Amino acid sequence: MATTTTTATRNRRATGEAKSAPITLVEGPVYPDIQTIRDAIPAHCFEPSTWRSMGYVVRDVTMAAALGWAAFTYIPQIEDFAWRTAAWIVYGYVQGLVCTGIWILAHEAGHGAFSVHRRFNDVVGWVLHSALMVPYFSWKFSHHRHHRFTGHMEKDMAFVPHTKADREQRRFADLYLDRELFEDIPIVQLVKLVLHQLAGWQVYLLFNVSSGRDSQQHKASWWRVSHFEPTSAVFRPSEIFYIALSDLGLAIVGGLLYLASTVVGWKMVFLMYAVPYMWVHHWLVAITYLHHTHPDVPHFEADSWTFVKGALATVDRDFGFVGRHLFHNIIDHHVIHHIFPKIPFYKAEEATEALKPLLGDLYHREERSFIGQLWTSFTQCKYVEADPAVPGALKWAGKK
Repeated sequence: MATTTTTATRNRRATGEAKSAPITLVEGPVYPDIQTIRDAIPAHCFEPSTWRSMGYVVRDVTMAAALGWAAFTYIPQIEDFAWRTAAWIVYGYVQGLVCTGIWILAHEAGHGAFSVHRRFNDVVGWVLHSALMVPYFSWKFSHHRHHRFTGHMEKDMAFVPHTKADREQRRFADLYLDRELFEDIPIVQLVKLVLHQLAGWQVYLLFNVSSGRDSQQHKASWWRVSHFEPTSAVFRPSEIFYIALSDLGLAIVGGLLYLASTVVGWKMVFLMYAVPYMWVHHWLVAITYLHHTHPDVPHFEADSWTFVKGALATVDRDFGFVGRHLFHNIIDHHVIHHIFPKIPFYKAEEATEALKPLLGDLYHREERSFIGQLWTSFTQCKYVEADPAVPGALKWAGKK
């Protein structure tokens, strides 16, 4: 398949446009209103099927259970240490892929795209996310606000990139050194990327990192922004009960894991549960990061932001068989999900195709290697700066 990015990018490359070419765009692109976008999508795309959604849950949970049973039954019987280790590595990776799909189905429930029944959505989402040690309602509330303010440099709950001014500040993560001195060293980049993938999700849940400065529901100290504290600054007073319910789900699963460890040992629990858990949240961080990090995807200052601009400030990517069949199209058709998150994933492709003629260059898609682009984006998209071609927009900048 040929490498593709947005139409605008392809045109620039095809004509050999010089980097120093004069910029003639002074007002920026014209965005359609949300009703015009809705009218372009067939009405049935907005209708989830409870039975079809549950069918995917049954399929994915069955696959996870079968993998777990096979690993528990057969891998310990492998006498050779090297082959046994290899088998556990393969199990952890494959189980991580399957459980990421389960995570995404709970994500569908949190958006109301799983079923037309709100309480049923929450029951399914709470059970599935709790099983993966995810605080369902806590994530649901903050994630909804991320969707509400995607691309907003002050109010986005999940992903606000550094600005050029931010880079001038010394941070603990850089040992208070000038990052310009070492940030382009490959080994430094690799270590930072590994830490980003291993701990990004947990740090977000504990400290609400990468959120905008005006995203909190009220002001509080840095240790009062956890997704686990019912009175956290991330949440409203009316949400306290649901945050506690999320914590209850985690406590139940934690207790079950402890009981399992008394029967089969902590080593077995680690290999069967903790390793896939780390893979799941590696994929979650990678997917979220690459949805919002691409040279063609802007962010917006508060005065210029609109919901439509923010919803279109993301990018579809190709992840082949895994993306389509295990990750439920969350990578391949994410733009439409940001515009209308209640569209079920199995109707996202049809809705996307219906929108492409309307959106034109406002629709972004990247078909180069998903994993390859993780490294490229992490090492080249360092911060955002004002885009002289589009007032109020900020574009990615960094290593050339």
